[in-house]
Amino acid sequence: MDQIVTLSPTALEGSVPDPASYDEVSDGWTETEYRADFGNSAVEGGYWTGSAGSVAFESWPYTELCVVLRGRVAVEDESGARREFGAGESFVIPQGFKGVWHTLEDTEKVFMGVHRAQ
Repeated sequence: MDQIVTLSPTALEGSVPDPASYDEVSDGWTETEYRADFGNSAVEGGYWTGSAGSVAFESWPYTELCVVLRGRVAVEDESGARREFGAGESFVIPQGFKGVWHTLEDTEKVFMGVHRAQ
């Protein structure tokens, strides 16, 4: 069963990403990522927790499937169009997406990202 990966904060080691890795970060933004090792540099994923705040991206780093477990988030594109998602909802953000991720309240999600050659 070593090939089965559990995505949870109790099964993975957490880390706090450097805010400088984002194009823009709102005051008070905090997040913790619990990343799994899939043995493949083109695929990454894990468990994520975040508190209220926003981060802006000039180019989303990978195509990401997000499944919100608890809380509420919004994704806003560069034109200002916005979609909100809550617990039990899932969505995909394409690699290269330019916009803002808003964590509206304390949120937990699982995610899987796939890098494609550019």
